[in-house]
Amino acid sequence: MKIKNLLLIILTLVAVQSFAQVTISGELRPRAEYRNGYKTLTPNDVDAALFVSQRTRLNTKFISEDYTFFVSLQDVRVWGDVKQLNTSDQNGIAIHEAWGKIKFSPNFSAKLGRQEIIYDDHRIFGDVGWTQQARSHDAAIFEFGNENYKLDLGIAYNQETEALFGDLYTIAGNYKAMQYAWFHKDWSNFNASFLMLNNGLQNIDAEKTRYSQTYGTHLKYKASDVLSFSANAYLQAGNDVVNNDLNAYLVGLDLGYKASEKFNLGLGFEIQSGNDYSSIGDKNKAFTPFYGTNHKFNGFMDYFYVGNHINSVGLVDINAKIATKLGVKSSLTAIVHNFSAQAEIAEGVDKQLGTEIDLVYSHKLNKDVTIGAGYSQMFASEGLEVVKNNSDGNINNWAWLMVTIKPTLFSSK
Repeated sequence: MKIKNLLLIILTLVAVQSFAQVTISGELRPRAEYRNGYKTLTPNDVDAALFVSQRTRLNTKFISEDYTFFVSLQDVRVWGDVKQLNTSDQNGIAIHEAWGKIKFSPNFSAKLGRQEIIYDDHRIFGDVGWTQQARSHDAAIFEFGNENYKLDLGIAYNQETEALFGDLYTIAGNYKAMQYAWFHKDWSNFNASFLMLNNGLQNIDAEKTRYSQTYGTHLKYKASDVLSFSANAYLQAGNDVVNNDLNAYLVGLDLGYKASEKFNLGLGFEIQSGNDYSSIGDKNKAFTPFYGTNHKFNGFMDYFYVGNHINSVGLVDINAKIATKLGVKSSLTAIVHNFSAQAEIAEGVDKQLGTEIDLVYSHKLNKDVTIGAGYSQMFASEGLEVVKNNSDGNINNWAWLMVTIKPTLFSSK
């Protein structure tokens, strides 16, 4: 009997190897950060922060002809946040992703469960991968497409518990309900995406869900082997969470130029509309990039739209970038941002917010291990001091050092 069971197990594994692919991968990412004006201006009489955070992930993916199953477990911690002889972690193991994709036909599938939602350049939907916890959604996505086009229809509806009565949702920062459509089409040297997002935020006091609509396009054009363009244009309408009429916009354009095999140059600008004097009244003109990877845009020091600067004076970001290869495995990138407000800050205050310089170094030690480091400094103007309510005039800088280890632990290929 035992021999029969062993043979059955072996035959089952052989069948799985023949008709399915199993991959188990991991990630270990410790990052040391020195914060002395990160996200906000440094006040007087405070010390800089220094800490090491870490993300650990274990990913399992099973792919068959008819469906895909994926689970990503993660632990996020700060070194020292629990005792050495701890009995329990502060945060513990969490499920970052747990989804299944059912393939109904070559052109139609449904992806159900907790998942990252990423489109285009991450401007409206992104994984927020820089943060150790990253972002994931509980959603259902219906995917249509072939080699000529892609169409995704997504829906989500959030609730705190398996309630018997009531529909109130109180988890801050989350939507109550969301629906979106994303369409993408490629041509030989041009591609275009169109997005429409219906985003419902629940007002806890009024116990009502207010819906706003974000719609627009992301375009990319390769003019030649050395010159490329990308653009974003989005509008927001409907109502914000407190039922103000919403009328906002975002426009951006980026130019990329390959100067040589070692040097790449970039120029760009982005405008996000805002409210004069941070006063909304019953008209809200401030654009909100709801679920994008906002750390990727508007400076790495995260002064704007990373849990802050919402319903404020908007932003005009003019930036220049130079990236150079340092040998085969290393690179160095420098980015300069000039920030100003789109709307009026206050009477007699110039719209100029400041200038940020970002430096990033990356070295690929081998196929699984990457070392990165960065330094950023914000040179604040009077406008930023008014917006951040801090005129102490101190130095504002930030530095980090990160190691990323991403091994493939097992693959059935």
